[in-house]
Amino acid sequence: MASIRIDQAEGLRRMIAKPAPRVLTFLSATPDHEKSATLLNLGASLARAGSGVLLLDACATARGVGAGLDRMHGGTLLQAARAQARLADVVLPMPQGFGIAVMARGSTSAFEREHLSALFARLSLDNDIVLVDAELDAGNALPLDAMGEGDIVVQVEDSPESITAAYALIKRVSERYGRRPVSVLVTGAGIVRAGMIYRNIAAAARRYLALELQSIGSVPHDEHLVRATRLGRTVIDAFPLAGASVAFRDLAGRFSRCAMQAGGRRSALPCGATIGA
Repeated sequence: MASIRIDQAEGLRRMIAKPAPRVLTFLSATPDHEKSATLLNLGASLARAGSGVLLLDACATARGVGAGLDRMHGGTLLQAARAQARLADVVLPMPQGFGIAVMARGSTSAFEREHLSALFARLSLDNDIVLVDAELDAGNALPLDAMGEGDIVVQVEDSPESITAAYALIKRVSERYGRRPVSVLVTGAGIVRAGMIYRNIAAAARRYLALELQSIGSVPHDEHLVRATRLGRTVIDAFPLAGASVAFRDLAGRFSRCAMQAGGRRSALPCGATIGA
């Protein structure tokens, strides 16, 4: 495997020139299609708000947001790390203004993760925000250490099964990473219902895990989002006045403002956002 080294002086210049990139790792307790729609629409909204965005599918299985992408174009980041593909060919520019890439398929060795970590750091420096679609492994670890050092967001929808699965994900994160910020995004529910869902999960996490959760808001159930997905478009593009579009723009605005704040580790909660507090 070819060694990928980041020029330290160039890295320092980039860090001085702009705030450190923000890494948002999403763990989902929702169906794959809903998770993908959320990430694609958030990525498009962030790009429209002026942020440089990379959407990274870090799922070992072909269930991530980039499902089929590695077959449609130049391959995966792992192949780029191995010098088997050009980086320009594995990061696909989307018409909505953000980039998307698949990290790898299947399990990776410690040696491969070392090189992927270097490449991930390089790509992070080239973007304001990196959205990661991730899964926990059998040891409850995220694919790369840097993802555990960034913000972790658990997506949950308005169903008993999803709420139970979301709490299970939060528990697994807590077992692996200890007490650390974890945020919750509720999709498919209005503000009032989303607030109830968040408070119930937060109360359980506080009681049984001694963990304080934070909320980053909600996206309501909206048929316009379903229709836009069927059209292969984002809802903010196809139906800019829809309720889901307003929600994604609001989320993007919060994240974009935080991305412009320099220095120090950011809270998982974007600029004091909350729901149903």
